[in-house]
Amino acid sequence: VHHGHGRRGPAYHRLHLEADERRVIRRRQILDIEQGADFLMVKPALAYLDIVRSLRDSFPSMPLVAYSVSGEYAMLKAAAQAGWLDEQAVVIESLLGMKRAGADLVITYHAEEVAQWLQKTTP
Repeated sequence: VHHGHGRRGPAYHRLHLEADERRVIRRRQILDIEQGADFLMVKPALAYLDIVRSLRDSFPSMPLVAYSVSGEYAMLKAAAQAGWLDEQAVVIESLLGMKRAGADLVITYHAEEVAQWLQKTTP
C-alpha cells in the first residue's frame, strides 16, 4: 500500500494500491473483510479485470464492484467522437467484460446512455 503524499494527497494513497502488487491487494482485501467491509471494489475496472477475476475467485460470497472511472469514460468518448470505434458496441462490451470477470455491480459514467440503448433494443 502506498502511503506517500502524491499530487492527490495522502488520503488517496492510503485507499489505492499499486497495480503490480497482487499479493498486497489480496492481503488488503482480507483485512477489509475482517474489518467489516460490505463489498470489495476495483477501481479503475477496465485495466484491472484480472484483479476482478482474482478477487471473485478468492472471495466468492463477497459482493464485488467494478468502478469504471472517468478516464475510461473519456477514453471511449474521445475514440467514438474521432470515429475510431462504435461507442455503443464498445461500451456494452467493456461493461459485459467486467461482469464476465466476476463483478456483481458495475459503476459507470455511461449508465444513462446504456439505459437508453437497452430500452431501444428491449421489446
